[in-house]
Amino acid sequence: MSVLASNVRPISGVGIGLRSQHIHEILTTLPDLDWLELLADNHLAEGGQSVDQLDSISKHYPLTLHCVGMSLASVEPLDLEYCQRIKRLAKRVNASWISEHLCFSAALGVYSHDLLPIPYNKETLAHCVQRVQQIQEALGDRLLVENVSSYMTFKNSDMSEISFISALAEQADCDLLIDVNNIYVNQLNHGLDGKAYIDHLPVERVREIHLAGYQQQENFVLDAHNNPVSEPVWALYQRLIERQPNIPTLIEWDNDIPPLQVLLDEVKKARQIIQRVKEAQA
Repeated sequence: MSVLASNVRPISGVGIGLRSQHIHEILTTLPDLDWLELLADNHLAEGGQSVDQLDSISKHYPLTLHCVGMSLASVEPLDLEYCQRIKRLAKRVNASWISEHLCFSAALGVYSHDLLPIPYNKETLAHCVQRVQQIQEALGDRLLVENVSSYMTFKNSDMSEISFISALAEQADCDLLIDVNNIYVNQLNHGLDGKAYIDHLPVERVREIHLAGYQQQENFVLDAHNNPVSEPVWALYQRLIERQPNIPTLIEWDNDIPPLQVLLDEVKKARQIIQRVKEAQA
């Protein structure tokens, strides 16, 4: 049982990441969305219009928090005050859960403002397990850990990404947030087998799915979150949904943010895939 709040609402179906450009329209039109995810770091101020808007949003939609500041794999000391601020925000908006990325973002006192990759080996695994356990103790609840896109690999990696993230979930007793676009970006950038990744996921640990779009660069693809979900990502998503059709799904769009209706159209596509899978499995 979560200790984040006593009256959290269950998360199911398909939602979107809440962005400031859409808050007014969402509050005035109350579109057909099952839930919303907040970029927690954008809402840590103690007062102001943003917090008042969140109070209104939370009356209409179940919410979750998505973080970028825990730096799970860093060797810097954990910022436990940051964790407490996240916990207070979660209680205020009755967030159903909190998620963070499997990466580091700080080293030698410098914050990169990016999600930096890590080597996949037993030493890094033990370190990350310990950090996730400490954070879960501070939060009083399980953390959802997200797989990340990357643009380099490490020579001292001796585990596959899927083996690493599966072992982390088991040993730290945490849950997973699986970003399907990140899987496909790593497939294009590093030759990762996206289908095999999906097939070997411990789906009993997967509590949330992210879908987003990427941007083609000259020699690689960038997880830019500025385009519609691509057809190969939809195909991988269906493969995951076929394994467990009831995992809550989120549409992410962080850059070049379009009108709300564009995101609602992406929500519709995800719902159609879920419906087709459920009908086929009935």
